[in-house]
Formats: sequence, C-alpha cells, structure tokens
Amino acid sequence: MLDIIVNCNLMKWQDAGEPYPPGTNIKVLRDDEEGRTVILLLPKGFKMEGHSHIKTEQHFILQGHFEIEGKVFGPGTYQLIHPEMTHGPFTSKTGAEVLVIWH
Repeated sequence: MLDIIVNCNLMKWQDAGEPYPPGTNIKVLRDDEEGRTVILLLPKGFKMEGHSHIKTEQHFILQGHFEIEGKVFGPGTYQLIHPEMTHGPFTSKTGAEVLVIWH
C-alpha cells in the first residue's frame, strides 16, 4: 500500500530560501523523519558552493542542465552522493529542474 501520493503538477512553486540562492524554487513532495524529497527549480545563472550532508543525497535531472566541477549534466542524469561526501560547487547557465532525495 502506498503511504504518499502527490501530483506535483498541481503544486505551486515556493521560494526555496536558505541555503539556496535567490530565485531558486521548490516543491516539497515529502519531509519526515526518514528523509526529504523535493523538486528544485534552479534559475539561470544558479551558483551554489560545495557542501556535504549527513544523509545520502540523490539527484535526477528532469529538465535543463547543471555543472559540477566542470562537467555538464542534462536531463536523465542520476547522481548518488554518499553521506559526508563533499559535492559541488554547482552552477547552471540555463537553469534546471532537479528531483532531490535525502534519506
């Protein structure tokens, strides 16, 4: 049985706030004690410094492109980042829509 069913197309974009740069928007699909799942809408010119987390983080690019350490990634790209692993900096010249999961 499914615990959560969300149609993200019916959700409104919200300001992502800190630690994201201005212009970054978010749709929160899940946020509980086990983890968080969001869709981030990165604006053109997005820049975020390298950082790490205490949980595993996953990225799946839905639209657009972003760059990590000089490599450009586009739609369909999946990334798994282990806990405590520094990742970034991130930039996006075009903007991007990215599914992000922390668990």
